Amino acid sequence: MNDPAAQDGVWFVYDGACPLCNAAAHAFRIRQKYGTLHLINARESADEPLMHEIANRGLDLDEGMVIYCQGEFYHGKDALRFMAQAGNNEGMLNYFSKAVFRSDRRAAFIYPWLRGARNILLKIRKVGKIGKPLRDDGDYTLG
Repeated sequence: MNDPAAQDGVWFVYDGACPLCNAAAHAFRIRQKYGTLHLINARESADEPLMHEIANRGLDLDEGMVIYCQGEFYHGKDALRFMAQAGNNEGMLNYFSKAVFRSDRRAAFIYPWLRGARNILLKIRKVGKIGKPLRDDGDYTLG
């Protein structure tokens, strides 16, 4: 990948091992004015420049997805709000995002539940945190 700051579009960094995150990333459609949607699976892209910038900014991908657009980083509930604002009107995910996450209050209330669901799904699948292998003792705690 080239430097995202030098390219147009929206960069969506998500946890490819999480069924919810994976479905959201692949169902999300942006309005044409934002350009191209670039998907980055955080578990497969540790050496990408954007991943280094995310780490430098202290954005924890185990706490939420990251969207980068026009020089701005959106993390967790703010990424969901960005999706609600930038999404086009096609598909159930975009409709749901617009209906639910347009409000900061609703996003702040619902986001911890979604993050909890993600953690439960990863624990069931015995998947550890992003960038950290599972421990040999069988502890799959996700934080």
